[in-house]
Amino acid sequence: MASHEDEQILDAFRHWGFLAADLDPVGYMQPMAPPEIALRGEAAERARHCYCGTIGAEFMHIPDAERRQWVAERMEEDPAPADSARVLDRLIRAGLFEQVLQSRYIGTKRFSLEGIITLIPVLDEIVDRAATLGAEQILLGMSHRGRLNVMVHIVGKSPEDVFARFEDVDPRSFLGGGDVKYHLGATGIYSTPHGAKVDIHLVSNPSHLEAVDPVALGRARAKQARLCGRGTTCVLPVLLHGDAAFAGQGTAAETLNLANLDGYTVGGTMHVVVNNLIGFTANPQDTASTRFAADVAKRLPIPIFHVNAHDPDAAVRAARWAAEYRYKFRSDIVLDLIGYRRHGHSEVDDPTTTQPVRYRRIAALPPVWETYAQRHGIDAVPRIAEIKSEMEAALKRARSIRKSPTLRQLPPYWDAYQGGAYDPAMEVETAVSARELVTVGELMARVPEGFSTHPKVKKLLEQRIQMTQGRIPVDFGSAELLAYGTLLRQGTPVRLSGQDSRRGTFNQRHATLFDTQTEAAYTPLANMDIHQPAFEIYDSPLSEAAVVGFEYGYSRDYPETLVLWEAQFGDFANGAQVYIDQFIAAGEDKWGLLSGLVLLLPHGYEGQGPEHSSARLERFLQLAARDNVQICQPTTAAQYFHLLRRQALRRWRKPLVIFTPKGMLRHPAALSPLQEFTNGRFQTVIPDCEVAEAGRVLVATGKIVHALRAERRKISDTRTAILALEQIFPFPESDLVGALNQHATAHEVVWVQEEPANMGAISFMMPRLRRLAKPRSVRSVKLSASPSPATGSGKGHDVQQKTLLALAFASAQAV
Repeated sequence: MASHEDEQILDAFRHWGFLAADLDPVGYMQPMAPPEIALRGEAAERARHCYCGTIGAEFMHIPDAERRQWVAERMEEDPAPADSARVLDRLIRAGLFEQVLQSRYIGTKRFSLEGIITLIPVLDEIVDRAATLGAEQILLGMSHRGRLNVMVHIVGKSPEDVFARFEDVDPRSFLGGGDVKYHLGATGIYSTPHGAKVDIHLVSNPSHLEAVDPVALGRARAKQARLCGRGTTCVLPVLLHGDAAFAGQGTAAETLNLANLDGYTVGGTMHVVVNNLIGFTANPQDTASTRFAADVAKRLPIPIFHVNAHDPDAAVRAARWAAEYRYKFRSDIVLDLIGYRRHGHSEVDDPTTTQPVRYRRIAALPPVWETYAQRHGIDAVPRIAEIKSEMEAALKRARSIRKSPTLRQLPPYWDAYQGGAYDPAMEVETAVSARELVTVGELMARVPEGFSTHPKVKKLLEQRIQMTQGRIPVDFGSAELLAYGTLLRQGTPVRLSGQDSRRGTFNQRHATLFDTQTEAAYTPLANMDIHQPAFEIYDSPLSEAAVVGFEYGYSRDYPETLVLWEAQFGDFANGAQVYIDQFIAAGEDKWGLLSGLVLLLPHGYEGQGPEHSSARLERFLQLAARDNVQICQPTTAAQYFHLLRRQALRRWRKPLVIFTPKGMLRHPAALSPLQEFTNGRFQTVIPDCEVAEAGRVLVATGKIVHALRAERRKISDTRTAILALEQIFPFPESDLVGALNQHATAHEVVWVQEEPANMGAISFMMPRLRRLAKPRSVRSVKLSASPSPATGSGKGHDVQQKTLLALAFASAQAV
């Protein structure tokens, strides 16, 4: 048993030993000499051997004593002998794969793993150990560095499949679409040394380096729900980060924050920092304010193992600990694998122009498999020759391939869904019987016995019952919950998250109720029936990027679920623009991957200022092409009801962007009678049946439609028809033409919008209206072009609104 003094020495090294560890094979990051461990004696040397070798462990910041003790025991134990033959084989294969690419495809970008190929045996150990602990699937999220190597040696794709991508054997199949090879996803089955078979899913990723992080976690959460029930054992997410990106990109920090949140936890993520101690051409002191890039992870109470990548045995040992820790404590953990980058950022860069000294040192370093073989006394020459021959044979086979190989296979649960162009044959019935609406209305107002409901909320619940009985019209909030409730009773799970989403930003939803005495939460739609599918609704953290990425990922692996993300205000989606651009809008075109994610974006000009008015309709329309997304703005509660149900029940899986109302949520003009829920379906265009002989047709979308109708009544105009464009994309040309043709006497068509001339749908709509309205004249009414979406003055807004309405009803000559 250690003496008190020896224990104090050990404790000092547990706290500070990582600073003195030998971690950088190039020698730039020199070990520090903290005074707390400037100690002499046998106990100090023993502690130094444990904590200042090629593994440096940060764990004493963890408040849980059991977890600290667990890490300490492993750091202080005698290491077990390594499977040196297997480790060496993985190192040689990974290294020769890169060398073949370098010699055959000179000057072609591949983002080599050379300098840190120890990653391959590290991942090998993670998969193997996780499999013994119950993993059936592993989700890998990573950027481009080493992706092709991982694709071959971990995912299990053949080398010739990757070589064929370099040969670019089938360019015509990618005209106007597709992606570069080091962004592609892949699937495969990995056979572990202990005989287990593990499904590996490498997640598709754009060049936004950390963007894949929350997507992978959302996918893992969905897979866990599908395969593990309520557990987290069978699916393990592993995220690979670049050092500069992990330290610098906010998405990484946002994703870390999801770790222990009820709506987003996956039972622990394994993070591996592929640390080259360089970011493009920037040195570590230019990319991180701390000694280690992994310090960002210290926002969580989790261990961080820093490992010298030129000691593969230590790296594999740390990988084994990391997997075991995740499964024991269901916690995130970080493995910071520190090596170097033998070439430039890509193979077309010359790194000696910016780091000449560093790259002279790197050039002098032998490949890690050579030093490893020497250390273990293994003659690697025969094995090198054998693997090199295999690689050359694979290269020859790749040259004979004429069709680009498929790197991934979609899971069977996607078989029932399709993407591509819109086909009217895919439409479904969305109306619900009056009896079913009454039943759902009662269930969504039911609370447990003894539950103390807030008086205001109790009144709302009573009104909702009256709405479903047809006694009063239905508002937007109730229509939404009716859509969810009826879908749940038809077997469709529902998941909704966003800031304040349980109550609703505008106090409109109240999907979750809170006991006024205990603050206990109760969600009626989640408790309608013991056998119902899941209804999940979460108040998200104050993050847009990571949460949208997570929900997109969830939608990718649970297509049967209606998955929704709600922005507090529509323009808050700006914070998630990378996910909207790269995944939601372009995922099908780049990677052939579908998603049915719904974005709920509150939108409408009501004098609330530049940041609470516009959901930036124009940006979504710029991204719209080839029927890639649906962009809708329903003007009534029934339209919203049918739109949500259509999204869930149709087999056409496309993202849906809904511009939802704010002030119109309870406005009488936006309420709907019950019969509109029991009949019909979503109308892409609402025609005007009030005006028989129109001289003018106004076309608009959203809240301004109601303002135009009110103005028409106010001025007793009987010659102006008003069409509500409820779906802007895919553009409902035939429906709009049909609505226009009902007013053959009209000589003028006017596009009306609340937004400035450089925003809104005007650029999208005017060319189409000019083409469809011929020979009628076409003009537009809008605010003047502006850098800012809306005024911050309520009275100023009123002046602008009155002017818009006056111009809409003015004759063309007066304008």
